[in-house]
Amino acid sequence: ANRILSMSTLERAIEIATEAHRGLFDKAGNDYIGHPLRVMAAGKTTEEKIVGVLHDVVEDAGITIDEVEQRFGKRVRQLVECETENKREDLPPEDTWRIRKEESLQVLKNAEDPAVLMVWLGDKLANMRAIYRDWKVEGDAMWQRFHQSDPSVQAWYYTTIAEFTKPLAHTAAWEEYKTLTDLVFKKG
Repeated sequence: ANRILSMSTLERAIEIATEAHRGLFDKAGNDYIGHPLRVMAAGKTTEEKIVGVLHDVVEDAGITIDEVEQRFGKRVRQLVECETENKREDLPPEDTWRIRKEESLQVLKNAEDPAVLMVWLGDKLANMRAIYRDWKVEGDAMWQRFHQSDPSVQAWYYTTIAEFTKPLAHTAAWEEYKTLTDLVFKKG
């Protein structure tokens, strides 16, 4: 059934994400829920906001993609799936980082749905804002907290995202993202 994506649906998504991410922390040691809330804020539509707040619940918080569909419908499921990596839990994340990113970038590259680009941009803009703040204080030493500690490989990932989200170049979000990647990775 097609669900009406209303404000109350968004509130339910926030509650689910908050509960799912309880006790999880980001790389800087902050409560993790701050990240999905920032991604949610970047969404233009209620649907994008719902996907933004839920984008990591399958990958990082133990909620199944089927549960997402049961609660929020097929379209939200599809958009969350576009943001969900195969984490390969049986292997160390450092060993799978490159393949996970390559697979994710392939999804982004092939996306024909503007909402996929918008959610990706919101997610990676939130990441780049945090990276930029930490980089201003710590410089390249901050990469040691990441599963991929080589700044040149991180540069490849984040600049490829800029390229693949370029259809959104007319937006302030994309311009800010591009500016931050250029500053952190010393381009231009």
